[in-house]
Amino acid sequence: MSLNYIKNFYEGCVKPPTVIGQFHTLFFGSVRMFFLGVLGFAVYGNEALHFSCDPDKREINLFCYNQFRPITPQVFWALQLVIVLVPGAIFHLYAACKSINQECILQKPVYTVIYILSVLLRISLEVIAFWLQIHLFGFQVKPLYLCDAGSFGEKFTIIKCMVPEHFEKTIFLIAMYTFTVITVVLCVAEIFEIVFRRLCFLIRQ
Repeated sequence: MSLNYIKNFYEGCVKPPTVIGQFHTLFFGSVRMFFLGVLGFAVYGNEALHFSCDPDKREINLFCYNQFRPITPQVFWALQLVIVLVPGAIFHLYAACKSINQECILQKPVYTVIYILSVLLRISLEVIAFWLQIHLFGFQVKPLYLCDAGSFGEKFTIIKCMVPEHFEKTIFLIAMYTFTVITVVLCVAEIFEIVFRRLCFLIRQ
């Protein structure tokens, strides 16, 4: 349903003025969302239930899991996708309200600048999300997590916890990093394509 919503949203708005931008929309709206929605749930969906510590008590497991995951990866990546979508969505809604077509975006300097600014903002948001992901999740999920349970009142201040399916989660992390890098590269390439087509338009005049 979410993929159909995104597809219908972009069909109702102005399509990106560049080939790279249209490919980015397809990549962003289908591959990345599908990967997160389907595979992300399969890998991370029941993580809290299978996260176990020694001693294996429910309250200790929950305490240590909240320490291990201040925010769940699914929620973080969903927020990332929504926030990164906002600059382009605002521009497309503005263009649709003003009846601005693809040719106007490339031909009129003010629209070209606004569109480039929206792409630059998208890049900035992706870079910030990339940095936050490194800070929160790192590049590898280790099979053993050492939980600081001192504030919980346990006689053992450091508790060993087992992280389920750590290898699959590591692969998924790398894949999400890769998607972010691909998105940034596409955005940079789109800016170059816009500038190139704008120069070609000026030369033809």
